Amino acid sequence: MQSRALGRSSARSCLLLLLFHLGAPHGGRAQTQAAESFPLDFTAVEGNMDNFMVQIKSLAQSLYPCAAQQLPQDMALRFLENASVTCNDGSPAGYYIKESKGSKRWLLFLEGGWYCFNKQTCDTRYETTRRLMSSTKWPPSRTGTGILSPQPEENRHWWNANMVFVPYCSSDVWSGAAPKTDQSDYAFMGSLILKEVVNELLTEGLDKARVLLLAGSSAGGTGVLLNVDRVAEQLESQGHRRVQVRGLADSGWFLDNKQYTFTDCLDTISCAPTEAIKRGIRYWGSLVPESCRQAHVGEEWNCFFGYKLQPTLKSPVFVVQWLFDEAQLTVDNVHLTGQPVHEGQWRYIQSLGQELRSTLHGVPAMFAPACLSHELITRTYWMDIHVKGTSLPRALHCWDRSLQDSNHINGSRSRQKHKSSPARGCPLHLIDNCPWPHCNPSCPTIRDPLTGQEMSVIQFLKFLGFDVQKMAQQQDMDARTLLGMLNNGT
Repeated sequence: MQSRALGRSSARSCLLLLLFHLGAPHGGRAQTQAAESFPLDFTAVEGNMDNFMVQIKSLAQSLYPCAAQQLPQDMALRFLENASVTCNDGSPAGYYIKESKGSKRWLLFLEGGWYCFNKQTCDTRYETTRRLMSSTKWPPSRTGTGILSPQPEENRHWWNANMVFVPYCSSDVWSGAAPKTDQSDYAFMGSLILKEVVNELLTEGLDKARVLLLAGSSAGGTGVLLNVDRVAEQLESQGHRRVQVRGLADSGWFLDNKQYTFTDCLDTISCAPTEAIKRGIRYWGSLVPESCRQAHVGEEWNCFFGYKLQPTLKSPVFVVQWLFDEAQLTVDNVHLTGQPVHEGQWRYIQSLGQELRSTLHGVPAMFAPACLSHELITRTYWMDIHVKGTSLPRALHCWDRSLQDSNHINGSRSRQKHKSSPARGCPLHLIDNCPWPHCNPSCPTIRDPLTGQEMSVIQFLKFLGFDVQKMAQQQDMDARTLLGMLNNGT
């Protein structure tokens, strides 16, 4: 107890010393003032972050005792106070949080992890991946990575936000509202878990927030699309209309297309997304956005597919989507398991990229690299992926600034989708035009599924069944020219 108290005292002294230096007039000494408590709003320096970080690092190096302090970096687990809102097995739901008292920005992340849609698939899921259905083995803390990282080197624009990670333990794509009963083996309460998390965060400072970014990956990305308007309406109904609610959907833009090879709906992996969702929404007691429900009365399963749901949303949403998403290929029964694919599979993979590209055409803010991968925003390498010379963090910052400009014009209470042009040199609509998996040179490292060895782009494409001569003919170019383009990543 004494060491914790000393740590808090030392950290407080470091913060006061930091404020003293930053508050000193340029070229002079700060005037002595009576100590007082006040919120430190880091958002004021967003426009000149590079200069701010130089000053902070210089100050930390000059103040060794403060630089050596290890302030809390991890997110701490809290279980929901409302015990009636639970995980699948009835254990308490909860969230992880790292507060940043000086920031008026909140990042609320929804974890992904597929789903189950009947007793058989849920029983199997409970036996194999229990952490996605129960909180009984959750660790007491989590370390954030990617956009959840507290390190400015890894997370340039969101490192100082209040970070909240909500574990996925409802198996319902964050849509369910069905409690566990004597007649049902499992609860499906994803939408209610999110509602309770937001309610509790309002007592922790969210009520004074400027921005709430609801983010998620995979099933969590779809969950963002399903819940972003509901969260905005929840805050408005409680009088917090000045909080700007936005969505960031990563790898949750699935297609309801025809599978490469049809299989019966016997398990989660082989079941076509359309059939799985049709079964799931009845089993989960799902809630979908009202505007989408009205557009698809009796066929609410359509609201789980981004290209049908996004046009009905009021809140601004940024979509991150690999053009050759591994999860999409898996449910479409194209399995890259170590054997080269044949020509029919190769054509299917190419057409998938074309279909995804076409569905994303009307999305105002997006980042879509031509890579074979799944999930991005919490990866440690998320800064390294570029589309047309722009990284994802840069594109998100451009989007953030454009929405701020829009709100200055339209007023903070407007939730209409942002449609104005982005600032010059600050693109928001980024999608690769090249037609093959990993034709973008910044794609994540590819490894041979059998040996684990790194593969070059040419080795990878040959593994996929890529015929250089035939593809060159289709593109009306010489085979050597095409090989040169592939070697250069163009």
